[in-house]
Amino acid sequence: MRRRRKAQEDTELDITSFMNLMIILVPVLLISMVFNQITVLELRLPLEQELKAQDLNPDDLSLEVIIRENGFKVNLGPLNIESIDKKDGKFDIKHLSMVLQTMKKKLGNERKDIVILSEQNIDYQVIIAVIDAAKSFQAVVAASVVNAVLFPDVSLGDAPDVEVKP
Repeated sequence: MRRRRKAQEDTELDITSFMNLMIILVPVLLISMVFNQITVLELRLPLEQELKAQDLNPDDLSLEVIIRENGFKVNLGPLNIESIDKKDGKFDIKHLSMVLQTMKKKLGNERKDIVILSEQNIDYQVIIAVIDAAKSFQAVVAASVVNAVLFPDVSLGDAPDVEVKP
């Protein structure tokens, strides 16, 4: 007795659910990529240099911006250039940029380094805003707005303790 096999029909592969998953998953992954951007800032650690009173050459002095709770202090070595207080409880980044532009004109285009010192409790966004203000500023050249370079070599450090005068 021979057994007859039933004729097997070719079955179609149902990938509808997989296609639905891909239609949802691909756009979600593409959209999430936009929000996961990482910016890398190139920074250097400040070098400690001892200065003697007779060796006050502006090329050898470090340009410093000290960020404190009450505002900014711009120094060229031991010389205080300008103190910038907060306006309405906010840091005055625009005034800091103007002071740094003036310092760039005085020090020349060869000078590219700046040291930014901050107290421990300063907000991260303030530090980034100061770094951006120190690196460049917006200028109008030939009817176009461009970013002009100020001090691209930024060093970070901790601000010295406030000296109390007797």
